[in-house]
Amino acid sequence: MSSPYSAYRPIIGGAEHDLIARLAEWLRGRDMAMVNSTRDGGGVAEILRNMVPLMNELGVAVDWEVIEGRPDFFAATKTLHNALHGRPEPLTPEMIRAYWEVSDLNAAKLRERLDKPLVFIHDPQPAGLLRRLKKEGQKWVYRCHVDVSSPYPPAWEFLGPLMEEYDASVFSHPSFAQKMSKPQFLIAPSIDPLADKNKPLPEDFIRRTLERYQLDPDRPLVTQVSRFDKLKDPLGVIEAFQKVKRTHPRAQLLLAGGAASDDPESVHILPAILEAAGKDESIHILDLPPFSDLEINALQRASTVVLQKSLKEGFALTVTEALWKERPVVAMAVGGIPLQVLPGKTGYLVHTVEGAAVAIRRVLDNPVEAQVLARNGREHVRQNFLITRHIRDYLALFLCVLNPGQAVVKLA
Repeated sequence: MSSPYSAYRPIIGGAEHDLIARLAEWLRGRDMAMVNSTRDGGGVAEILRNMVPLMNELGVAVDWEVIEGRPDFFAATKTLHNALHGRPEPLTPEMIRAYWEVSDLNAAKLRERLDKPLVFIHDPQPAGLLRRLKKEGQKWVYRCHVDVSSPYPPAWEFLGPLMEEYDASVFSHPSFAQKMSKPQFLIAPSIDPLADKNKPLPEDFIRRTLERYQLDPDRPLVTQVSRFDKLKDPLGVIEAFQKVKRTHPRAQLLLAGGAASDDPESVHILPAILEAAGKDESIHILDLPPFSDLEINALQRASTVVLQKSLKEGFALTVTEALWKERPVVAMAVGGIPLQVLPGKTGYLVHTVEGAAVAIRRVLDNPVEAQVLARNGREHVRQNFLITRHIRDYLALFLCVLNPGQAVVKLA
């Protein structure tokens, strides 16, 4: 269960707390729906799980709908996801056929439930619903969570015209914006500071969690938390750690992840990770089930360094989580990560395996310096990447979209 809205007041301050509540008043009576492809696994589901109850408490009636799919549909959308990130993976005619067949099935199921003034679609999986269900007078918004700064051209030829049919699009980073005729908005993702994954934990729970997973609390711990995905570069994480071990033999590595129900590739990555780890007892691989939020929280808090070695990234909420917990972060300079990790201020940005190893060593050798950056990182998250700011931005977006053509939306 999410925390009551009043619980966020001490974190964000009274003025911000009251402003958000005031914005929500102007949207009462305007029903809306959020639509994505899974209720568990990945940042989108996590955000919606925490955000939707809060928005309803504020008086904004929001339903959360999840589409259904077949294996061939999710194989197609995973290929599209990779191609939007720039990988040269073509959509075959069979994939396109599966995409539209499943879109038709979901349209039939959700026709009445999406008959609302505003429909908010998250990522490509449910994007096709617009062509089947949009009615005159409705507003549909497309929320892009992936890095489309340099998409594989055939992938954008498929998705781009569809996005043009939406009334607005939302991106996480300025570099993701595209040449489109419709309005585009920049809204960064967020974490919920009071959710199980981010709330304070007792030290004894953290220690018990380490013991449960056979991690030594007295040895330096390098951690990456991400679903098992090639784009998260788990093999690069292992390679960087092996370089670190040459000078820090007591260090241990934790790769904690799992699969998402809409990601058919993830189950195939784990064997390659286990093979790369080999019999190295200092490398720990955890395949965590959905809703392991307290365990992830404890593991991040126990970490000496939190790593995010992504090759491509939409935003990387795992970075946000680590900064909020005042953990030193080493992350690749991709996607939305540079919005969070400000070099020399909130963490260390890197570009290669070698750079990651150097930065990890720097954290291990200079813990005082690293903790200063981590404290700065927590404040940076408090000001910019909490769920309350995210709700405020969405409320403002909804007011703009529901009042088209107005240069100024008067709320008085």
